[in-house]
Amino acid sequence: MMRLINQAWMTAPATMAVLDALEGAGSQGRFVGGCVRDALIGRPVSDVDIATPMRPEAVMAAVEAAGLRAVPTGLAHGTVTVVSGGRPYEVTTLRRDVATDGRRATVAFTDSWDEDAARRDFRLNALYADRAGVVVDPTGQGIADALAGRIVFVGDAEQRIREDYLRILRFFRFWAWFGRDEGDRAALTACARLKDGIQQLSAERVSAELLKLLAAPDPSRAVHLMADTGVLAEVLPWTDSGRMFLPMVGISRDPLLRLSALLPGDAETVRAATAALRLSNAQKARLVAALPDEVTVDLDMTPAAARAALYQIGRQAFRDRIERAWAMDLSQGETAEALIDLADHWVRPEFPIGGADLKAMGLGPSPRMGRVLAQLEAWWVAHDFPETGLEEQLAALVSENDRA
Repeated sequence: MMRLINQAWMTAPATMAVLDALEGAGSQGRFVGGCVRDALIGRPVSDVDIATPMRPEAVMAAVEAAGLRAVPTGLAHGTVTVVSGGRPYEVTTLRRDVATDGRRATVAFTDSWDEDAARRDFRLNALYADRAGVVVDPTGQGIADALAGRIVFVGDAEQRIREDYLRILRFFRFWAWFGRDEGDRAALTACARLKDGIQQLSAERVSAELLKLLAAPDPSRAVHLMADTGVLAEVLPWTDSGRMFLPMVGISRDPLLRLSALLPGDAETVRAATAALRLSNAQKARLVAALPDEVTVDLDMTPAAARAALYQIGRQAFRDRIERAWAMDLSQGETAEALIDLADHWVRPEFPIGGADLKAMGLGPSPRMGRVLAQLEAWWVAHDFPETGLEEQLAALVSENDRA
């Protein structure tokens, strides 16, 4: 018998309150999935999910009677979010699939833990634990898989994938985070054979799964397997040679920057890719800003040139461009780190001249005023933000514009 011990999240008063509410209504709850898996292999537990034979409406009634808050986040699929001690707990009724179409499932509720386990994706995720920490392993191999770092589908791999094609990406994501073997052959064969099904999925689901994969400590092996099976081309048909990706994995843990390293270096293609993936506007803007433009950012720049670039494009874009340049030339690590340190600590100065100063010199609001201010600011940036000499330069620019 495997038992989880010394798990603060299990014995926390907020957790116990949820289990007490279910038991007080004549049912039971078991911890399920990721929290059990992570506790088993010694990883930190973040989200706590609970499974129960109790129907969702009864769950809501039971927890509310116990003074807890219930949010009906997915009643059709049996899920109620219970807020206890300010922390959310997903409580889901045991289920079996009635019908699937590769994107979503119609479920029926059940009292069978085995039926609930049979519809889950991977054996290491089909684990349950009671409040005493005793682990229940309905597939008989989930515990062994978790401890050995094997990602194996529950039952037939092709059947699991046909139920939800996102499981192809989930396979590679979980292998990136937990896999220590060469990859289950049956799973890889099924992923390769059914990869076209990814096109049935929403772009939002695909991009979310991809970014979770790229956030793994070292996703390079998983991405390599995705390329070998043809899955990567389904998800990112814009991928270039990827020569920047492996070095970038060692430089940055940022999944968006790792995605940048998988894409070609031209803005038009990156815009097309980010639109197809339905990334947020902020993510799209960042990926485009990471590419070279009229503002030069390279590893040979002087500190003054670096400050000028930081002033013009901002810290995030500057860091991203430096890290991309570093990934293309790993021998320049010391220089890149120095420039990143400069970016992290430099405080962007405020341009000290405004419209009021020009009005004092007799220039009213006009395109001419804007032109003079832009020229003066460009001079100030190019001269590394001097604290003196601005008035003289302003007078010279005003005189020059008068002659023009």
